[in-house]
Amino acid sequence: MTVLDDRTTAAMWPAAYPQGYAVVDVETTGLARDDRIVSAAVYRLDAQGNVEDHWYTLVNPERDPGPVWIHGLTSDVLEGAPLFPEIAAEFAERLDGRVLVAHNAMFDWQMIAREYARAKSAAPVRQRLCTIALAKELSLPLPNHKLESLAAHFGVVQQRAHNALDDARVLAEAFRPSLHAAAERNVRLPLLECRPLTEWASAPVPPRAGHQSSYRAGSWRPSRKRPPCPYPNPGRYESDKPLKQGMRVAFSGDTSIDRELLEDRTVEAGLHVATSVSRLTSLLVTNDPDSPTSKTLKARSFGTPVVDEAAYTQLLRDVTPADG
Repeated sequence: MTVLDDRTTAAMWPAAYPQGYAVVDVETTGLARDDRIVSAAVYRLDAQGNVEDHWYTLVNPERDPGPVWIHGLTSDVLEGAPLFPEIAAEFAERLDGRVLVAHNAMFDWQMIAREYARAKSAAPVRQRLCTIALAKELSLPLPNHKLESLAAHFGVVQQRAHNALDDARVLAEAFRPSLHAAAERNVRLPLLECRPLTEWASAPVPPRAGHQSSYRAGSWRPSRKRPPCPYPNPGRYESDKPLKQGMRVAFSGDTSIDRELLEDRTVEAGLHVATSVSRLTSLLVTNDPDSPTSKTLKARSFGTPVVDEAAYTQLLRDVTPADG
């Protein structure tokens, strides 16, 4: 792949490309709607992807810090950190007028938007760009959709995985060649609209004496039985049409983010999480449709539609209401 220098790109950069980007990473207490941000980092980039500056902060989540073995931030470390409302203005200044760029941008955007909603404000973000979706647009030969794979493809060295500042740095360094490749090949950037969120669980979850965190090593949360979907199954997903509440969605194989997050978002949208594939399954989500798993083989035999994770997270933005 040809990497362009700034003199080359100045002459051919598509006029429709944004003039600035905010590469963001947040670490959180978990993946549910009531979880909180514990650290945040922003790398501001110009239109060609050059770093202008960077910023990092800890955030006191006012609750159990969650999976400490992942992000390394204990209650003692976070006790003296600022609350989100205290850093909201500076965070907003870093985002203002720029496209929010993140690896699985839907997750980072929703966590940020909910924090601003709790603070009775809104983040000044109009568009976001998911680097998973951009890698798809560029057909990068990645073994999976994890940040470490994208970093390895571009020769970027990770120093502290799940540290917000280092993850944002890694993503910024990988985003620049991705952006140049897209400009060189006139590839459309997968920009999506950012809509302020108005729903969140506002009550903090205080730690209790003798209480053991609901998280355990190797998983984000204990598995749980989900309530039945309240909507009837409208049938199979049809390409180029939106998802509809009540559709049965199954997942198979590796995903770039924790499976339970995708399932949470699915349930919140009014869809049914199917544990297996049958003739009633509306859609199978997998990043490896050619793998010989039982779900992909059944999907193939039943003619069940299949989409990858990036496409599915975009479909989740606009799920139509159930009939009636």
